[in-house]
Amino acid sequence: MTNSSDQANGPGNGEESFAALLDQYSPGSETDLRVGDKIRGKIISIGDETIFVDTGTKIDAGVERADLLDESGELPYSLGDSVELYVVAASESEIRLSKAIAGVGGLQLLKEAHARGLPVEGRVEATCKGGFHVELMQRRAFCPISQIDRVYVEDPEPYVGEKYQFLISRIESGGRNVVVSRRQLLERELAATREAFLESLAADQVLEGQVTRIQPFGAFVELVPGVEGLVHISELSWSRSVGVEDSVRVGDRLTVKVLGIEKAEDPHRLKIALSVKQLSGDPWLDIDSHLAAGQKVQGTVTRCVKFGAFVEVAPGIEGLVHISELSYTKRITDPAETVAVGDTVPVVIKDIDSERRRLSLSIRDAEGDPWLDVEDRYSIGQTVEGRLERKQDFGYFINLAPGITGLLPRRLISRSPESARIEKAREGDRIAVVIESINPAERKMTLMPGNPDSEQNWQQFSKSSPPAVGSLGEKLQQALSKRKD
Repeated sequence: MTNSSDQANGPGNGEESFAALLDQYSPGSETDLRVGDKIRGKIISIGDETIFVDTGTKIDAGVERADLLDESGELPYSLGDSVELYVVAASESEIRLSKAIAGVGGLQLLKEAHARGLPVEGRVEATCKGGFHVELMQRRAFCPISQIDRVYVEDPEPYVGEKYQFLISRIESGGRNVVVSRRQLLERELAATREAFLESLAADQVLEGQVTRIQPFGAFVELVPGVEGLVHISELSWSRSVGVEDSVRVGDRLTVKVLGIEKAEDPHRLKIALSVKQLSGDPWLDIDSHLAAGQKVQGTVTRCVKFGAFVEVAPGIEGLVHISELSYTKRITDPAETVAVGDTVPVVIKDIDSERRRLSLSIRDAEGDPWLDVEDRYSIGQTVEGRLERKQDFGYFINLAPGITGLLPRRLISRSPESARIEKAREGDRIAVVIESINPAERKMTLMPGNPDSEQNWQQFSKSSPPAVGSLGEKLQQALSKRKD
């Protein structure tokens, strides 16, 4: 039963101080709760202004809805959710809860909050030397600037006028000197959040986090405040040609998969390996659905080695262009002379071995074989001009067009009236030649020294040289017969 004096002093008939409520508390009360107690209860009702919580006693407690809103102004709780709150008022008829102790209170209540580590709500009134003046329970307290937040504070002005929860660090001189810290409370809450998160953390979990730092070897992702994991560069994407800065930026939200957890004695040195690419599946598993032998595609050069170049034709799908498949038009001794890492090149897929994860590619097939139509472009007996590519003891190699090189034998050079001029030629010089024979199957062409303005050269070559074979020989024989007649 509640007597008349209790009703007169109840919260419904007037505001009572926290100190008075604290003094009224007795172990035998029906609530079994006292001001400052921290309780956990389930939400049983959500109203427009008040949320009710089951305290486990005969009386359900009320908390102002505004006290539970998050930074975005949203209520992060639903019916049945558990919440941890502090008792800020308790009587036989009512229990009020809050995230922190607030309002008017006496020195005894401050000492109680200090001794029990209870948060107290305060308002930052102004800046002062070394910190802030904070009003809490109609008393002035001091908060050092290093204790107003977890991060370094460069500009203190944005904190002025804001309400925060603080822990009381010191009470001296009969309550005239009160020092508070918001940072200690934030770190305590962070430690609790971190501990709860780490207890539930396991491999293969899919989580969401925010990119906090980028390094050449990967990106650090904050999973919960104070807990970071590393997405190594090899786990950002199946593509090997994509760098860290090409994939993510600081502030990006990422969905990641936990690959492994390496625990240490120091919990702050916990290593969490994360992956982004594992969530998208292995591209080699369905390679046959979008790539086929003989297909021409664009790719990106990822590596150059002595025996060829590796080209990525799809994210995570990389193949080898052997040095022999780099070009029809050049004699390649070093792949780096032809392609560079990062180049976009056309390739033809020659073979796919999905079981061994190997892909054979060809750049020269993509560019086309210049010998396929060589007989349409050149004919025996035709005088053309070429570039001296290189000299050998047995003759000179003359390049007529990209990928088309013929041999001018030294035995024919020595019998030519132009032998002195030809022998003085340097690599890169232009030389007139006559096509003697073409063999597309073996990709060979034999040349003779030529002079477009002199028919005499042809006669001299025909008299001093062995009879030519094929159509050229027939033409020379016909020319000699006409001369004799």
